[in-house]
Parts: sequence; C-alpha cells; structure tokens
Amino acid sequence: MNNLRANNISKLPNEIFDVLVIGGGINGAVSAAALAAKGVKVALIDKGDFAGFTSSNSSNLAWGGIKYLESYEYNLVNKLCKSRNHLMRNYPSSVKEVRFLTSIQKGFRFPPFLVFLGTALYWSIGRFFTQKPIYLTASKIKSMENVINTSSVNGGFEYSDCYLPDNDARFTFNFIRSSMSYGCIAANYVESLGSTKEDDIWITNACDTVSGEQLTIRSKTIINACGPFVDPLNKVNKEHTEHHHLFSKGIHLIVDKVTESKKILTFFADDGRLFFVIPMGPKTCIGTTDTQVESPYAYVTDDDRQFVLDNANKLLILDKILTKDHVIAERCGVRPLAIKGKGGKADWVQLSRKHAIDINADARYMSIFGGKLTDCINVGDEVASIVKSFGIELPHAKHKWYGEPDEATKREFMHRAELMGLDELTPVSSSEPLTTRFWRRYGRNAINMLESIRENPEKAELLIENSEYLRVEIEHAAQREMVTKLDDFLRRRSKISLVVPESDILNAPGLKEACQILFGDQADEKLQEYKDMILAKNNN
Repeated sequence: MNNLRANNISKLPNEIFDVLVIGGGINGAVSAAALAAKGVKVALIDKGDFAGFTSSNSSNLAWGGIKYLESYEYNLVNKLCKSRNHLMRNYPSSVKEVRFLTSIQKGFRFPPFLVFLGTALYWSIGRFFTQKPIYLTASKIKSMENVINTSSVNGGFEYSDCYLPDNDARFTFNFIRSSMSYGCIAANYVESLGSTKEDDIWITNACDTVSGEQLTIRSKTIINACGPFVDPLNKVNKEHTEHHHLFSKGIHLIVDKVTESKKILTFFADDGRLFFVIPMGPKTCIGTTDTQVESPYAYVTDDDRQFVLDNANKLLILDKILTKDHVIAERCGVRPLAIKGKGGKADWVQLSRKHAIDINADARYMSIFGGKLTDCINVGDEVASIVKSFGIELPHAKHKWYGEPDEATKREFMHRAELMGLDELTPVSSSEPLTTRFWRRYGRNAINMLESIRENPEKAELLIENSEYLRVEIEHAAQREMVTKLDDFLRRRSKISLVVPESDILNAPGLKEACQILFGDQADEKLQEYKDMILAKNNN
C-alpha cells in the first residue's frame, strides 16, 4: 500500500483540523496550498484521484479569456489577464507564452481585421505583457503554416497567450504536493459521505474507497471544492447556496503530430466556437467541443468524435484524412459554469468560467463554484481571506504560497546537471532536454533525483518506450506523489496515456517493473486493475 497515503489516512481521524477541503481539483488544491503555507491546520480529501475530473481535461491553456471580449465582459478579461501575467511571472517553466495562429474563414460573423483589432485590445488589457499581435493575409498564413487549408480563409492574425508544457493535472497536483510539504494531510480516494455540526465542530463521515474503511474527520471549517460535484455535496450537507452549476462538455482528440509548428493553430469551428490544434510534444491535441450536459459523468460520443475529426479534416491539409483509427487518446470533461439563482434557465453558451464563492459565515462553510486554472492564485488568496474572516488564525498570513523555487535554487540545479551531463542522457524520443523537464516537474526535488542518477546510472533509463519518463521519476512518484492506481500515474502525474497508445503501454516490457516500483507487492493486482479499466472503457 502507498505509505504516504496510508500514513495520511491514519492521521485524518486523530485531530481537529482548522479546515477540511473536500475536492482535489484546482480550486481545492490552491485552497489547501494557500492555507497550509499560512500555518492553518488543513486536511484535504477527494473521492477519486487528485485532478480526476475537470482539472485533467482542459485544453492545457492558461489564457486571459479573449473570447469574453465578444460578450463585453471587459472586467473579467482584465482580471484574467492580470492572473495570467501573474502565473507567467511566478511559474516561468510551467506557464509559458505561446503564439496562437488564427485563421478567419470567409462568411465569418466579423471581418478578419475587426477581430484583429480585438486582439490588439486584448494585448493592451494584458498590459502589453506578451508579444504584440500581428495581422496576416491568407497568403501569409499559408506561407507560415502550410498545413492550414486557406482556400476559404479571408485573413487572420497571430497573438499570444499561455499554455502548460506538461498538463493541467500535473500543474494541479503540484499544489497538492506543496500543501503536503507545509503540513496538509491530504488523501485521494477518500469520499465524504456527509457532514454535520456538533458543538461548533464539523463532523465529516468519510470512506476510504480503496479499503472500504470508514473514518470520521473533525474540522472547524469546511470548504466544498468538489468542482462539478459541489451541488450534490451541499444537498447532502443541507447547505443552501446562491449559486449552482450548469455543465458544458468539452472533448479533445490526441493524434500523431500533424505539423512541426510550435504554435497553437486556432480556428472557429462549424458551430462558431474556438477550435484548437495544440502541439503536445510528439503528438497533437485537437478540440474542443461545447455541449450542454446534465451530468458530470460525461463521455465522448460518436458525434463528438466525428465533429472534431470533420473540422480538423476541413481546416487542415493532411497527408491522410483523420479517422477514429488515428486517435491515440481522448480527453473528456465538463466545465462547471456558475449560475446565480435556483432555476436552470440561462443562456449557458454565454456563461463565463468566472468563479463564485458562497459563504455561510455562521456555520464556517464555503462552496466554490466555477473557476478555471488561469484564476487559481486569486482563488487561493480569496479562500485564505474568507477563512480568516471565519475567525481561524493565519499565523503566517503574509507568506507567499505559490511560485517556482528561487533563482538561486534553479542555478544550483542547472550547475549540477551540467557537471554530470544530464542532457546527454536525454532519450532520443524525448521532446525536450532532461534539465528543462526535471526542473519544471520537480523543482528543488530534482536535485535529489540528480544524485540518484549519479549513484546509479540505470535510474536514467526509460521503462516505457516513448513515455519520456525515467526510472528515477517513477521512483519519485512512488515515494512522494500518492499514486494509488496505475491510471493515476499514467494519466495524471504524467501524460503517458495521452501520448502513448494503450496497446504500446500494455505491451511495454518495462510496465511490470514500473508497477513493482509504484506498488511493490500489489504490482500484479494494480496492473490487472488497470487492464480491467481499459477493457471496461473500450466496451462502453
């Protein structure tokens, strides 16, 4: 059994926490990280894996909300641009500027130059923090990116926003890991069964869904950060809120690389929504869709898949028409959209991703609705402020709880990496040098990983071909990243299952050794559990 998880679960019933965070998506992760760093006694649980729903199914973009200009939400765009810039400053390795090459088709609702003026406004609202936008003719677009079908293009432009070189789930988990480093007791696969108030203390009945063990968690405050499951938990807890959620389903398909371009190719799909062709190392991620659904348990339908394939084939000139046989992996999730009031009637297409926090100050209970990765630092700061207003002391209120390690630590890592020739060990199939990847994913922990490789060169070997993950990284995940199921590692701590076909993963000679590193005596059981999950998914 995972020692970190087992130890944390054993601690959950043994004390009264200042705050219990329920939900380990981006909202819960930053809430726990902010509070723990400021000296608050925090517990965090999630009924599945951390970042298991919405926070592992985004477009991997941290953008300032350019699309909200069309609905005149200038204040929201201003706020999101400030948040994006703040993320770029504090996570220069994890949140990087990228160019969006946008094509406007003939007959689009606005002429290309008018849309370009919108990007100029966007650039100015963003404090000119990125490279400036440039206007492009159809012929210029063709000369820059031959894969784009410009036969119906009227013009276009380039502008800048941000993306995550790893993935959204990894970015989210790093906040969880940070919170644990500050003393948060976090555990995945622990489900809240409901909470009641006794003598000013919340009593939360919970269940370890792996072992079936029941446990009780006591806390002064509850933060409902369950993402798309906020409303059901509030119903169980008899908490009435001003907001509730509607859901928009989005999917992405991942295929072999269709262009060498490092830019995000941007179009307006047949339904008028933004449609992206996103570089993902040796692969390309294509999407997204926007479909209103009733349940958070969304899945990719044949129509969803065909919509993305049809648009890709129409907008790009490819050597081969893309079919479902070319799809390596699929991402599917719901966007929880915050809506005010009790009714379900709203123009859901116009709903933005802005967050709302409903507060029951008397009960010391809050619910976080909506939100997106770009705004995560603001959510963490806002939650800390609300917890303080509840009368919970923040002993280190001014402590900075986010950001990459300082420049001196980075220089020391880079110096040691250069001395041992780390980049010379980079696998041929890797899309970037090991120094870049190690620092971005592991920060100061990467220094210890260098020492492991120095002591035993075998730890720099790939176990799963084309995965980009070395033996030392799998060992690190086993010790510090609470990998409870094989899918946690393959899909969320890493992006292996997004870029390596299922058949290649299952047939990889090193997969069994990876399982032994991650799970010890439970390796065979966990591998079979993963195979059963794949089989069930493919049969649905």
